[in-house]
Amino acid sequence: MDAADKTTLKTLLEAPSPTGSEEPVAALVRERLDGIATTIDTDVMGSVHATLAGNEQIPSLMLAAHMDEVGLMVTYISDEGFLSVAAVGGVDAAVLPGMRVDVHTASGVLRGVVGRKPIHLIESDERKKVTALEKLVIDLAMNGEKVKERVRIGDVITYGVGFEEFGDAMAISRAFDDKCGVWVACRVMEELARLGAQGASHGSFIVAATVQEEIGIRGATTSAYSQAPDVALAFDVTHATDYPGIDKTRYGDIRCGQGPVIARGPNINPKVFERLVRAAEAEGIPYQLEAEPSVTGTDARAIQIARGGIATGLVSVPLRYMHTPTEVVSLDDLQNAVKLIVRFALDLDSEARFIPGLD
Repeated sequence: MDAADKTTLKTLLEAPSPTGSEEPVAALVRERLDGIATTIDTDVMGSVHATLAGNEQIPSLMLAAHMDEVGLMVTYISDEGFLSVAAVGGVDAAVLPGMRVDVHTASGVLRGVVGRKPIHLIESDERKKVTALEKLVIDLAMNGEKVKERVRIGDVITYGVGFEEFGDAMAISRAFDDKCGVWVACRVMEELARLGAQGASHGSFIVAATVQEEIGIRGATTSAYSQAPDVALAFDVTHATDYPGIDKTRYGDIRCGQGPVIARGPNINPKVFERLVRAAEAEGIPYQLEAEPSVTGTDARAIQIARGGIATGLVSVPLRYMHTPTEVVSLDDLQNAVKLIVRFALDLDSEARFIPGLD
């Protein structure tokens, strides 16, 4: 991954976008694809749809990735200026004590810390317990009057951490879930536009940067209906199981750095699955398989059953420590995901059919 791509990825990851407040990332997507996409629109939910027009005889393809990240929301401000909060999406209260956070207000960002009594003042029987989220408070180091002037009920909060590279081609950040997918979707459109200029033939390609995935796949529901693609891929992260304490017999053997993950199960159109596998093998891209025996917790869940049904696949990248401030991915996996989806798009032709059991 070159320096420019890393800068774009870092910018996306560090833009605040808790569920329902995705506007900063939406603006970055529109800016990135301006001049590349044929059309760009943003719907009333806040999802961005960028379309690269293609051959109308070839099935249209939508690639959906959600812009929202998990976070917190202010629910109460004490007279002393301490904030009480609720979770936006799946937040583990165990990771919060001692964290630095950013409170996003109308007048700017305020740095805060999630307070916890020092170990010296905690009774021995309490030390092993996780403090419930509703018992935690955020300290802004300002008096109550000033806090109430700056902060409003409903303001959102993100983990106060950013993007770093570390180890062997690995990276750490909050919100790889799923802003790395937004990066992949933009890169795929850029590559298809570049190849199209060289005479390659592809159908219309739609980037759907969706909202509110973390609270029920809401943006994907409306985007799939409005865009009505012939074929769709959801792109998300999946649980890496390559570190201690994870039961591979239950969650599969998924490893960072071993390539994108192609899902298989009832939420996945079998012909889309086979085409993804063929595309990976044709390009010599390492890939992994994941069993999804029910609906998935991704945008694929809603897309598959939109309108009269949409042929849907799911591509993911392995992610360690999901929904924590220290999510970890392989940058090589992200690059290989771009290559896989570009090849999948270019392999679609006017003869493509997606009805299970029929040629």
